[in-house]
Amino acid sequence: MEVKTSLLDNMIGVGDMVLLEPLSEDSFLENLRNRFDHNEIYTYIGSVVISMNPYRSLPIFTPDKVEEYRNRNFYELSPHIYALADEAYRSLRDQDKDQCILITGESGAGKTEASKLVMSYVAAVCGKGQEVNKVKEQLLQSNPVLEAFGNAKTVRNDNSSRFGKYMDIEFDFKGDPLGGVISNYLLEKSRVVKQPRGERNFHIFYQLLSGASEDTLKKLKLDRDFSKYNYLSLDSAAVNGLDDAANFRTVRNAMQIVGFMEDEVQSVLELVAAVLKLGNIEFKHESRCNGTDESRIKDKNDLKEMCELLGIEQSVLERAFSYRTVEAKMEKVSTTLNVAQAYYARDALAKNLYSRLFSWLVTRINESIKAQTKARHKVMGVLDIYGFEIFEDNSFEQFIINYCNEKLQQIFIELTLREEQEEYVREGIEWTNIEYFNNAIICDLIENNQNGILAMLDEECLRPGTVTDETFLDKLNTICAEHQHFESRLSKNSKFLTDHSLPHNCFRIQHYAGKVLYRVEGFVDKNNDLLYRDLSQAMYKANHSLIKQLFPEGNPAKVNLKRPPTAGSQFKTSVGTLMKNLQTKNPNYIRCIKPNDKKASHIFTDSLVRHQVRYLGLMENVRVRRAGYAFRQAYEPCLERYKMLCKNTWPHWRGPAREGVEVLMADLQVPAEEFSYGRSKIFIRNPRTLFFLEERRRQCLQDLATLIQKIYRGWKCRSHFLLLKKSQIVVAAWYRRYAQQKKYQKIKSATTVVQSYARGWQARKLLRELKYQKRCEEAVTTIAAYWHGTQARRELRRLKEEARRKHAVAVIWAYWQGLKVRREYRKFFRANAGKKIYDFTIQRIMQKYFLGLKSSLPSMSPVDRSWPARPYLFLDGVHTELRKIFHLWRCKKYRGQFTEEKKAVYEEKLEASEIFKDKKALYPSSVSQPFKGDYLEISKNPKYQKLSSAVDDKVLLADVVNKINRANGKGTARIFLLTKKNFVLADQKTGQVKASVPLPDLTSVSVSTQSDGFFALKLKEGSASAVKGDFLLSSEHLIEIITKLHRIGATTADREQLNIDISDEFLVQFKQDKVCVKFIQATPKNGNTVACKRKNNRLLEVSVPTSP
Repeated sequence: MEVKTSLLDNMIGVGDMVLLEPLSEDSFLENLRNRFDHNEIYTYIGSVVISMNPYRSLPIFTPDKVEEYRNRNFYELSPHIYALADEAYRSLRDQDKDQCILITGESGAGKTEASKLVMSYVAAVCGKGQEVNKVKEQLLQSNPVLEAFGNAKTVRNDNSSRFGKYMDIEFDFKGDPLGGVISNYLLEKSRVVKQPRGERNFHIFYQLLSGASEDTLKKLKLDRDFSKYNYLSLDSAAVNGLDDAANFRTVRNAMQIVGFMEDEVQSVLELVAAVLKLGNIEFKHESRCNGTDESRIKDKNDLKEMCELLGIEQSVLERAFSYRTVEAKMEKVSTTLNVAQAYYARDALAKNLYSRLFSWLVTRINESIKAQTKARHKVMGVLDIYGFEIFEDNSFEQFIINYCNEKLQQIFIELTLREEQEEYVREGIEWTNIEYFNNAIICDLIENNQNGILAMLDEECLRPGTVTDETFLDKLNTICAEHQHFESRLSKNSKFLTDHSLPHNCFRIQHYAGKVLYRVEGFVDKNNDLLYRDLSQAMYKANHSLIKQLFPEGNPAKVNLKRPPTAGSQFKTSVGTLMKNLQTKNPNYIRCIKPNDKKASHIFTDSLVRHQVRYLGLMENVRVRRAGYAFRQAYEPCLERYKMLCKNTWPHWRGPAREGVEVLMADLQVPAEEFSYGRSKIFIRNPRTLFFLEERRRQCLQDLATLIQKIYRGWKCRSHFLLLKKSQIVVAAWYRRYAQQKKYQKIKSATTVVQSYARGWQARKLLRELKYQKRCEEAVTTIAAYWHGTQARRELRRLKEEARRKHAVAVIWAYWQGLKVRREYRKFFRANAGKKIYDFTIQRIMQKYFLGLKSSLPSMSPVDRSWPARPYLFLDGVHTELRKIFHLWRCKKYRGQFTEEKKAVYEEKLEASEIFKDKKALYPSSVSQPFKGDYLEISKNPKYQKLSSAVDDKVLLADVVNKINRANGKGTARIFLLTKKNFVLADQKTGQVKASVPLPDLTSVSVSTQSDGFFALKLKEGSASAVKGDFLLSSEHLIEIITKLHRIGATTADREQLNIDISDEFLVQFKQDKVCVKFIQATPKNGNTVACKRKNNRLLEVSVPTSP
């Protein structure tokens, strides 16, 4: 991929509109079209970025692009939103300047996506780390939540933001994000009750019905069918490219990451369901006996289900829809509501309920993402707000939006001129006043406290008597008739005799972006934004915790008869606060433009883009930038870029950069009025001068390229020749070496052959002489051996004959003696021989059996069932009886070894099995470990002598545990002592007692099902021990500790059985707050240790390593 080294290199059209020549609206549009057709969607106006919505994915937002624009000069690369984000971030980090990024444009122009790109770029280039990544993730995940509740499908945009959002991202001195604060402006709450044709309600309604489980919908009393709800439009319920079910899962996950508790999420969904149910409530007309009209609810089923969701008595809310109570001083007057008024009250309640829920969501998100430290922060603000709107039918909402854009245009011109003036003063350039249209007169027409349109609208809403939209228009015609930017049928500027396009119930304002016709119908009601006090009080009576927070004015003890501020005055105050905030920061602008109304790629509609260019004031922005000097550049990069145009500066300039630029400009004979020298930059007045320098540079680069090619080719040929010459010398040397080696090998081989023949002849001659000598010696030895053998055999025969005679005499004598003995004892032997042989045989068999049994006896363990095999069938009964006798004797010996302490240990082991077996993964590893009890030997250790004396009863267990800190999830070592009456926590180093809790105050113990050592000791509410809340501890002997606690409770008659809760998620009371402790399995990172982390103010997450 080609990397551009300058904004001016390989330009498609003009990258910076300030350099456009000639400058006209047509050339401006043609340049945008040319760049858009080549997928160049970003263009500059000085430091302002114009962004065209491509309506498709482009490969220009990859991690490689982020690295390409990181720490680069704004004009160094081709125009990109990353360049503006990087400039703002570096100014904030390095120069300690607070920044704000203002993103404007009409619906569908890509404002929301632009704000996401800015935030993702800042998240990618700032620091890393566990806490920093957590903050970045929470800031990024706040977008899906706000989009679900604040965005909707319109005819111009499938994901249109229907509220203004301003986010302040706070950074520390290193540039790492610490948190953020979100402000919202003018949610379009009228969309809740009515949507134009072809548009949808807010996304969350469709996401809830499409993505929630059947169980969740059943709890919320909802059905998946959109057609069953009056507040949901059906003609565009399904949108191509939007998966509401998947988006609902994304929103649930984002709420969890941001820090919403599960009960808070459920409460929010209940309110969303209540709004849907509220739209299904319909009224019927009834006449009273006194002739007045009143309304009644047709079908009360939806009202009943809504009241069950919110915990409101049905009769209270039903009366609030039928009657209205008006209080004046000390009097109360109750009047009935007709059908039209009842429908107005229902819609007003729905709009206020949803609007206040959205404001609560923003506040709740701010609680989670706010910076935890109170040190001074650097701030980067991102403003994503509606652009200028001109519709066929413009009402109060468009009037407010366009007023906001007038204020933004005013501050934009002021800050742009101020930035230009500050740079001129900083560089020592003479400043000349620039003439431009100042829209302050239009802002004054709208916001003036005496005669402004908003002030007159508030005055009309507050005055007694009959107040209508027509009386408001009459007041405008009376007071604003002379204003040059106001027109109506009765004003002097309208020329109503010929201008038939101006209806009677309308007025027209000449905004900076063009004339806008406003219809006064609905101005008074929308400005009042009135919610009957009866409905507020009914909402406050709800048992739903969130409803009470949303309707604090419904509290009867705090009744305020003062009229609440109008919608217009609230928005005017918010805009004023926003303007003051923006004026304290360095501004950065992104102007978003929609190329067509079809949401299609590669289509550029001239009329639509021209309209947006006009109302965004882009041409005026270019003229302001060009009124002084169109282009400015630091001396170093300017000299580096154009130094080849002058022989004195090429190839290297040894002096200061400014002097080099002066030499360069003098050599090129550029007229002096076309440029000026600042302290660190050169300022060029006309774009033609810059293009002249670029053309000369292009020609010079071509000449330099030819010279480089010539030198390179010469060097390449010389290098090739020298390589061939060197190769020839090497080849010749190797060949001569090879020839000499072959000659030497032949001479050496011939010499070896001659030597071998000579040595062979000498060896054979010597061999013959040795063989003859050896034969002579062998003949003498053989003759002597034969003679000695003959002599030995003769002597052997003589000795054998003599021995044979002696042996024969002995044998004959032995046989004779045996014969005499047998004759003497034969008569005794024959009578008893059989029985004796039998008894002897049986005796030998039994002896062999018992000796074999002795050597093969099984182990002394009572559970060993093995026994040697039976050797003979006749021993079957004896074999079985001996097995029984041996087993009984073995069991008796085993029981005799037990002491009283050991019996107690086995009883504890048995009780631990009943509590934890097949319930907690840690139990199997504890079976083989004996319960020692006093692991610290507290009575013998002199270090704990003071602690031992402080405990009255016998210590049943002493061990070191970790007390978990709620703030950070880290543990502090504590000594845990357990007696029959209480348990004690003491400091490990000093032995000082930190807490002593009587066992009757202990109600239950909570542990997880996994292999961790965490357990929570929950104390009785209201007891003296529960002032500081429950104890969350961690121990290596968890099974023994809980077993002993359970045994003490079981053996004590005056106390209830201790409850043991085994679950992977339980609540722990810390002082006034309840914190959820959640156990999850995770892949081991730092060994096989259990890690406890604080996710937010109400959640501690314990990561247990997965078992291998």
